[in-house]
Amino acid sequence: MTPAGKTTGLVIVHTGNGKGKTTAALGLALRAVGHDFRVIMIQFVKGTWHTGELDSAKRLAPHLEILTAGRGFYKILDDQLPPEEHRQAAREGLALAREKMKSGDYKMVILDEVNVAVSLGLLSLDDLLALVDEKPPDLHLVLTGRGAVPDLITKADLVTEMVLVKHPYDSGVDAQKGVDF
Repeated sequence: MTPAGKTTGLVIVHTGNGKGKTTAALGLALRAVGHDFRVIMIQFVKGTWHTGELDSAKRLAPHLEILTAGRGFYKILDDQLPPEEHRQAAREGLALAREKMKSGDYKMVILDEVNVAVSLGLLSLDDLLALVDEKPPDLHLVLTGRGAVPDLITKADLVTEMVLVKHPYDSGVDAQKGVDF
């Protein structure tokens, strides 16, 4: 924490079972781009679906960049890849995050679904916490995904938990273009 009146890069966590974690991170990215910051989002676990944010990032380039570090959803939907391929992709994603974070080119680095990668055993918690410890002082680091663990929450400056109250999927409504992807 910093004294009142000073600014510093924050560690921000969006977690919980409710919808909106990635969307909230994209909102931060949009706000940061509005201040002429460069932002990169690295998506873990995701990878096979084409999402609207990928096209939006192209429109906001070079200020916003989105890279996919996942090989698709792990052990759900149509996943048929061996677990080691998912683990390797997650490790490569974390190495890429470290490189981008230390490059000095970005004011905000977003690791989308990284908490899920940790909870699924694709990344170790120790490796993620080490990355958090290496964060440059003026960089905002945003970590999304269900299941943020207490050690990460303790290290964070801002934590928001999305709470599921109601979701259309429970009524048989499929994911909606422009809302869910």
